[in-house]
Amino acid sequence: MFARTLLAATARVRTAPFVCRFASQKAYDGKSNLFLGFDCSTQSLKYTAVDEDLNTVFSGSLNFDEDLPHYGTTGGFYEKEGNVVTAPSLMFVEAMDKLLIQMKEENFPFGKVVAMSGSGQQHGSVYLAKGAQEKLHSLSAGATMKTQLEDMFSAPEGAIWRDSSTRPQCKQLEDAVGGPEAMARITGSRAYERFTANQILKFTQTQPEAYANTDRICLVSSFMCSLLLGDYASIDTSDGAGMNLMDLRTQDWSGEILKAIPDLASKIGDVVSGHYVLGAASKYLVSEYGFSESCGVVAWSGDNPNSVAAMGLQQPGDVGLSLGTSDTIFSIMEAAHSSPGLEGHVFVNPVDPASHMAMLCYKNGSLARENVRESLSLSWEQFDDVFNKTNPGNNGNIGFYFDEPEIIPDVPVKGIRRFNSDGQPVSKFDSEVEARAIIEGQLLSIRLHSNLMGLKPRRLFVTGGASVNQSIITTMANVFGVPVLASKSSDSASLGAALRALHGYQCKQHGKFITYKQVTAKLPAPEVIKNPDADIHNMYNSMLPRYKELEDKIVSGQ
Repeated sequence: MFARTLLAATARVRTAPFVCRFASQKAYDGKSNLFLGFDCSTQSLKYTAVDEDLNTVFSGSLNFDEDLPHYGTTGGFYEKEGNVVTAPSLMFVEAMDKLLIQMKEENFPFGKVVAMSGSGQQHGSVYLAKGAQEKLHSLSAGATMKTQLEDMFSAPEGAIWRDSSTRPQCKQLEDAVGGPEAMARITGSRAYERFTANQILKFTQTQPEAYANTDRICLVSSFMCSLLLGDYASIDTSDGAGMNLMDLRTQDWSGEILKAIPDLASKIGDVVSGHYVLGAASKYLVSEYGFSESCGVVAWSGDNPNSVAAMGLQQPGDVGLSLGTSDTIFSIMEAAHSSPGLEGHVFVNPVDPASHMAMLCYKNGSLARENVRESLSLSWEQFDDVFNKTNPGNNGNIGFYFDEPEIIPDVPVKGIRRFNSDGQPVSKFDSEVEARAIIEGQLLSIRLHSNLMGLKPRRLFVTGGASVNQSIITTMANVFGVPVLASKSSDSASLGAALRALHGYQCKQHGKFITYKQVTAKLPAPEVIKNPDADIHNMYNSMLPRYKELEDKIVSGQ
């Protein structure tokens, strides 16, 4: 049942009920200080707590669709005409209420938490109305945050990373700084529809009255952090780099881009390093749940940066791959060797402001896999059985599964494209061909574009539900031709947030920056879970040029 629950992390609907559970990895002794990490992802809110020896001792989660059904979300969001995708901001508040209440009922030792931090789905925006800061300051025990904050928003919903409705605004901001290459050079990425600056510009144009009433614009990460802090929380440099707004070199907001968006400078707040302790837990959390008055709140970051922190990527050639609602591949590089281009992204390393993380993100991840599984009317066990009826390489059949407009490659028109061994379009595959085509196609794309960005893995660290799916792991090892490793925790973003809380705490205690490697030295090393087959890897090598040729045809509209 445990493995099936992890596998369901790649699916749209969770198989387990709302649960806050005592983790089985290590019994808590009741004495150690705790470091708490949250993860507000697309579909759920999770938490992980580690002790001073970095053992995971508590963890739990809730699912937005199932545990907060009155918001009417599907997959944690609303999908609308014109490629608009949003999430209700109040849902995040109620999710935090509900998770903390359940933790309290399970006798979670809040008083032992000395520092906490968190992770938020990247790029998502939350708009707070004038007077919102005072509402945060005046939260009082005896009532939920939801009942006290429900009228704090200047807009009830904010765009999330799946939104691709801002192509005109992307062009407008790129033109303001000298083109897409200049935008990439300044911010680490060309202008992408989901990136927050483009969403904000659209908001100013389509909802001018709501924008005029906006006092603070938050990322999902900084908004959730504000709930813990009882005050406006600053955006950290790593998540801030995913906005098309921050200058990657100065690690501060770009003056050129601020000028292109009316009155933004007064609404966005400061940007801080990821290890910065913003303050202590709010009086509300102290009174309502028993947090210590000295419990530090470390700046939250994005889900992908937190996954980097959890994986412990340290050696050249260490590359992380997260197969979730979006599929992402990332690696660490020295800032001096960082060269942002028109494809992919370069962010600030969340645990070392002197280095960068390179990343590619695919919109069509687990939901595309789930849609194929559902279309075949198969359980995941049956899907794996059908997948293994065909040989690696799928007899030359290749599929591209874009249920939504894709980011990489840039395909604005959604749809499934299938090609037979002769490269001719076909309308349908047999079930066993379809099952293999979705997995091989996604992994071949990730390898192709990571190579183009200069990522050359020697070891591949995998996280999420994919770490228990042998069909995916085996294909991954063979496509990349390197060992695949996995940590013992599948909730990498919340674990990374807990470890970042520890890091920020240690930096503050020492009064100076302490390396993340020093702080996390006790973290168990990931284990090799699959080695590649050299012959199958060579077959995928020969398949890659043909895959690229077909992809190029799709991108060009042929």
